[in-house]
Amino acid sequence: MNFIPAQRSENSPYLQLLMLVCYAIVGIVIGSLLSFAVIFCFYGTAAFSELSSIEGENDKYITVLKISQILTTGFMFILPPVLLARTERMKLKDFYGFKKPQFLLVLIVILIMVCAMPFMEWVQLANQKMVLPAFLKPVEDWMRLKEEQMMKMTILLLRNDHSWDFFINLFMIALLPAFAEEFIFRGAIQRSFIRLFKNPHVAIWTTAIIFSAIHIQFFGFFPRMLIGAGLGYIYWWTGSLWYTMLAHFINNGYAVCLAWYMQEHQIPLDNLDNASNFTWYQYLISLFLSLFLFKFLQYRTLQRDGKQLD
Repeated sequence: MNFIPAQRSENSPYLQLLMLVCYAIVGIVIGSLLSFAVIFCFYGTAAFSELSSIEGENDKYITVLKISQILTTGFMFILPPVLLARTERMKLKDFYGFKKPQFLLVLIVILIMVCAMPFMEWVQLANQKMVLPAFLKPVEDWMRLKEEQMMKMTILLLRNDHSWDFFINLFMIALLPAFAEEFIFRGAIQRSFIRLFKNPHVAIWTTAIIFSAIHIQFFGFFPRMLIGAGLGYIYWWTGSLWYTMLAHFINNGYAVCLAWYMQEHQIPLDNLDNASNFTWYQYLISLFLSLFLFKFLQYRTLQRDGKQLD
């Protein structure tokens, strides 16, 4: 008689995705309630009536935004994958893949992100110039309005009025989202989509589309989608979220550092997404180098696992 219990199988990917949505809603509620509680403790009820008319001239309103951003990001993106792993009764490192990083792979990932920056700038500039057909003009106007609102919010968050603001921004905009968003998008959602579609490419690109769409920035949709796909392939090949978190941190950290540099040199932050810093041939070199490094990363991970390159 066999007294060894059978290994418990995971829930279906459909159920996992549904649970992630439910856990995300719970996270949003908890994060919002904590945000309101902190705001109330610091500023009282007057802050709630003034939040809709933030001008960015008063430091306390920027603090309100940063508190809300940190709490919402933490509970909306970190709580769901943690609860999903607990629901499946598995350890986080085993369920999502937190293999110890290897120096060579870390170096390749860093080079990928650095070399891809010029090409991603070109995609960003091309996306900014997107024009919809005439009959969709009302939709385009609405998208432009939302984009302006999001840009205004981003500029407020990136302001460096004090010496410590740079490090707060680096944590809030680069480190925390890199950990939290990779945890839920690549770790949880992409993982479930791979089980659902039985095709890693479909899963990676579907996750990338959702990853970009959830930011609600229409004129930055395509560069963010490409970044999401790149992170998806890094995760698929390496089997570790540490690499995608590092890549995500470099991407966001570059924006924080660029914003700091612009403010130090009295350059308006309105030009953050519209400045062209490279020539056309540098864009091409960036594309070719990025593709080569991606292929090299795939080769090294397959070689490590003793597999053949297709």
